[in-house]
Parts: sequence; C-alpha cells; structure tokens
Amino acid sequence: MKLNLLKSMPVVLAGLFIGSVAQAQEPVTSTTKFRTWSVGVNAGALTPLSPLGGKNDFSNNKTSFGYGLYVKKQFTPYFSLRLDGVRGKLKGDNSEAYDSGLINNSPVRAFDTQLSYSGSLSAVVNMFNIDMFKKEDALQLFVSAGAGLAGYKPTITTAAGSSLYAGDKNIKELIIPVGVGAKFKLTDAVNLDLGWTINFVDGDNLDGVYKGTSNDKYNYAYAGLEYALGSGKQLAFHNPVALTYDEAVKAKQTADALKGDLDAQKAENAKLRSEMNDLLKDTDGDGVADKLDKCPGTPAGTVVDGSGCPLVVTKVTEKVIVTEADRAVVKEAIKNLEFDLGKATIRSKSFASLNRVAALLVEKNFSLKLAGHTDNTGSKALNLRLSKERAESVKAYLVSQGANASRIEATGYGMGQPIATNKTAAGRQQNRRVEFTIY
Repeated sequence: MKLNLLKSMPVVLAGLFIGSVAQAQEPVTSTTKFRTWSVGVNAGALTPLSPLGGKNDFSNNKTSFGYGLYVKKQFTPYFSLRLDGVRGKLKGDNSEAYDSGLINNSPVRAFDTQLSYSGSLSAVVNMFNIDMFKKEDALQLFVSAGAGLAGYKPTITTAAGSSLYAGDKNIKELIIPVGVGAKFKLTDAVNLDLGWTINFVDGDNLDGVYKGTSNDKYNYAYAGLEYALGSGKQLAFHNPVALTYDEAVKAKQTADALKGDLDAQKAENAKLRSEMNDLLKDTDGDGVADKLDKCPGTPAGTVVDGSGCPLVVTKVTEKVIVTEADRAVVKEAIKNLEFDLGKATIRSKSFASLNRVAALLVEKNFSLKLAGHTDNTGSKALNLRLSKERAESVKAYLVSQGANASRIEATGYGMGQPIATNKTAAGRQQNRRVEFTIY
C-alpha cells in the first residue's frame, strides 16, 4: 500500500498544478480590490478512525483534542491552495467489542500517540455560491485534497499493563488529506470556518501496532476563524456569475436607451422633413412657395414677380455687366451663410448679407444660380435632399425680399462635388456650402 501511495504522488501533484492553472485562467471582471491571502486557526476533535471503511487495530477509538493553523492563497473565486499544520493526540483501546460482536484479543490493550506535527498542502475548490445572482455571498461549501507529512510518537500499553515507547524520534509518514467544509463570512476580514478532514496515512504504525493488512487513518473535525489579509472584498466570496449578469443587464439598459434616442431622433427628422415640405410647397410651379405666393394658381410658364403675381415683361436686350463690387456682395453672403445643424433653416446672422444680395438682384435684374453641397456624413440620398432643401431655402428667402423667383435657379448636388477633404472636420466644414453664381 505504501508503494502505491508513493507512486500516486506525481499524479496528485500534477492534478493540483493543472487545477490551479485552469482555475487561474478565469478572469475577474470587477475593478474591486480583493483580499487573496488569509490565515486561519482552529481547534477540534482528533479520532484515529475513518467512516469510509477499513478495519481498525483497536476496537474502541477515542476522541481527543487537536488544534491547527493554516495559510491560504485564493487564486480565483473557486480555487485556492492551503498549507495546514495540525497537532494533538490520538487514543484508543480494546475495552469494547467491535460492532460485529468480535472481541479484539490483541496483546496490546491501548495506545496513546502524540501527533507532533502534521503538515500538508491542499487544493481547495469552492463548490458554488448559494445565491448565483448575488455578487457577494456569505456562505461557501468547499472540498479539498492534497498531500503532506506527519510526524508522530506512539505509546502502547500491553495487556500486562506495561508501556512501550516508539523512541525519542518521530515516525515520519506520508499523509493524503481529503476534506469537506463550510465557510461563513462574518465580516469583510473574518470568516467562521467549519471542516472535517480524513487523513490517510501511508503506514500501519500510527497506533503503535503493525499488522500490515491495512493503512492507518485519522479524522480531524474542527471549527475556527479565518482572517483575510489586506483590504477590499474577499475573492473567495466573489461571484463572477452575478457580476456578468449585472453587466449584461446594464448593457441591455444602455442599448434600450440608445434605441429610444434613435427613435426620438427619427421622429424629429420626420417632423422637420414635413415642415420643410410645407415651407417649400409650390402648387402652381411658378417658383414661389405657397406660403409666399400672393397670386396662387398662375398658369404654367407665367413669369411672376417675387410675390408670385404675373409680371409684365418688356423684352429689352441689354448687356449684363457684373462688377467686382457685385461679386464682393455675393462673396460676403456666401461667407456669412449658416444653417441649423442637419437642417435647411437659415440662421438669423445670415439675413443682413442675404438682404444685400436680394437688393442687388432687384436693382440690376441679375440672374442667380444657387448650388447646394454637403460633406459625406450620412447617406447619399439624405445629403442630396438636404443640399437641395438648403438651396431652395436660400431662394425662398431672396424671393421674400423682392427678388425675381424666375431668375433664381436652386440645385442640390449632395456630397458629389467636394472642394476639400472629408477626412477632417475643417474639410467637411468647407464642403457644407451653398455657392452663389450671378450672371
């Protein structure tokens, strides 16, 4: 049996290492600072038997006081490594019969073993959080397994009443501890620790009697306190499942809010388009919007004035001369022309320079071509419509100031004729324009 346990050690240690690496790969998505180191003290009952089967060398195994301490490193909410040390006594005798009724006729009447030390390194796995939707729990159930070394001194009492000692030196044997437990969080730094560990000894001399038929074993049931070192929350009670759930809920709430904003913007755009269509509506097609047309229903092809009324035109052939001063008036209007963002509404600061252009058109009877342009932000269809609406908006304003609608041509070119790069804010600003050409 001893040989089989020694052969199994590389497998046990490899399992601990692989488990720690696999668990450590689980990311903790919270920015909260965690406590990962802790120390614990405990005390409880040591008993030289196991409920998992196997015949004991003594028929009456007694419970004795034991105590221990440990240091633990928490790698993830589910996995940690724990270094334990335990001391105490193990006692038993043959004063009672076995459960089967058989009497132990061994020449040894009793034993008293001093457990000088028991040191082991175990992998501890937290089974689950009691409440999967709570980011931090107060109760953890765990299992553990590991390997270590025990040093002990057995003393036996013969049937004749004499005592025999194992000697001054400790007997050293490999142990395999397997345990279960529950941990209750009392504060951010203190936990109540309840546990039960079965220690399988790689030898048959823990009780001072060697029969060679089975290895000895002993239990340690304990209660104690664990102190988490550092500051912040304890990583062992952190629940990444609940944290992920909260993040998913927040992401959905953000998406719903963005969708609501988008729907509101769509409704606002639809309202603006309706208002613009009403503003530019020209039922009789004379170039004057219905809202400004004082003579609605003029026949097609009728030359009208700025108010939409028929204009008596005397055909006079004259040479149209555009001076530098005229071009300066137009240039100033272009420079000062501004619209509301994403709309065809002219801002009031542009009215003064537009009024001078209207006066120039009336005074010299010039013709004017308005060409609307946009940058490449948005769809092609949207930009084409917006550029057309802005050019028409300028025309409607000039006509309202007395300019001849039939001499003003408004065209939208969208984003197809940029004069600067659309890769910079300054370039896009230059591309959003309405060009004036007088002739």
